[in-house]
Amino acid sequence: MADLLKYAKELSKLFSTSDNILLICHINPDGDAVGSQLALFHYLRSCGRNVEMISPNNLQEFLKWMPGADLINIFIRQRDHCRDLIRNSDLVILLDFNQPERLGEMQDLLMASKATKVIIDHHLNPRPFADITISDPSKSSTSELVYELISLLSSKQFMNQSIAEVIYVGIITDTGNFEYGNYSGQTLRIIADILDAGIDRDKILSLVYNNFSEDRMRLQGFALNKRMTVIPEYQTAYIYLTMNDLAAFNHVKGDTEGFVNMPLSIRGIRFAALFIEKETHIKLSFRSKGNFPVNEFASEFFSGGGHLNASGGEYNDTLENTIEYFLKVLKENFTRFNKK
Repeated sequence: MADLLKYAKELSKLFSTSDNILLICHINPDGDAVGSQLALFHYLRSCGRNVEMISPNNLQEFLKWMPGADLINIFIRQRDHCRDLIRNSDLVILLDFNQPERLGEMQDLLMASKATKVIIDHHLNPRPFADITISDPSKSSTSELVYELISLLSSKQFMNQSIAEVIYVGIITDTGNFEYGNYSGQTLRIIADILDAGIDRDKILSLVYNNFSEDRMRLQGFALNKRMTVIPEYQTAYIYLTMNDLAAFNHVKGDTEGFVNMPLSIRGIRFAALFIEKETHIKLSFRSKGNFPVNEFASEFFSGGGHLNASGGEYNDTLENTIEYFLKVLKENFTRFNKK
């Protein structure tokens, strides 16, 4: 808390001396990226600050209802405007990522900016590309970290309906609605504060988790029926989807959200993987139960990382070769990772 208080004081000074503040989330933003971005946006607006937001690409459908989401500038659709925002900003806050590659097409432009850059994030192993890095991997989410920073920054009651809703979305999506073990008593105390603020919990859960198209539901059934393999001797199950599979079900961004979690519902399975075929590489997502460190598995073999029970990576090969490599390293290293 002492370090967080120090960072809160630094942020307070930066906020009070900056004319144009810009909040940027990572490419393919998830609920935590958007939630933390919007929470800080609403707080700064309430303080009378001039603040704008950019996302490198489009938001997923189930996040577009969030209060203020319509004010997020989308770089791939508003390139000229976003370039102007970056050039004119004197303070840039980077939320929910700690690697410059996560900026997508914006990377070179942002890195060339003379604005003061601050990272606020909860992932492991931050790269030193910002002036200030506020990083705490013990937090369930960047939204939880932003909540604590705002509470230290504010001398008055800061929680309004908008902040409460977006923080709630950030926390529930990054904890899998509290199915992952990356939350603490403090996380739940924050959730209690949010519920006390009067949010409609059932409505939000429905908007986030029960907002699928018919095509998405049929894709889920296809994935489980035709594309899932269970390996009981390694307590592992994986799902793969080809580009043709996705096209057959009219896939849109966000449709495969949560697919990687489904095999963990099988009795005896504690490690799940999802392979998504892209044009140039294979995207991987990993989930686990207990102390099986999928972040270490992703980092060691698939140029990725994340959290103990939730991580991701990628592999630059064909889908067939990627799965073959995955099975090889799984069999060679399962005992080592399973003992952790």
